[in-house]
Amino acid sequence: MDITIIIERFGFPVIVACGFGYFIYFIWKYVTMQIKPKLVQAFVVLVNLIDRVRMLDNDLIRLDQKLNVVLEMKEEQQQEKLKDLENEKE
Repeated sequence: MDITIIIERFGFPVIVACGFGYFIYFIWKYVTMQIKPKLVQAFVVLVNLIDRVRMLDNDLIRLDQKLNVVLEMKEEQQQEKLKDLENEKE
């Protein structure tokens, strides 16, 4: 059928409404079949990355605490050595 015959038979607004309906169906199908699965996959990757960042943050906190303890112990040892040297001089 020719498009002019279809427009003449059903009217332009009806044909445009059908065209928009098909367009909406096409977009809905594309979003649900193509984009939604990729969004779910990206969400899973994002959650895994957030977990890894939290784990690294916890590791950094633990390492910082260990470093502080080692530095404090070193400082205490140096102070003890100084006290021992002072005691030997007396």
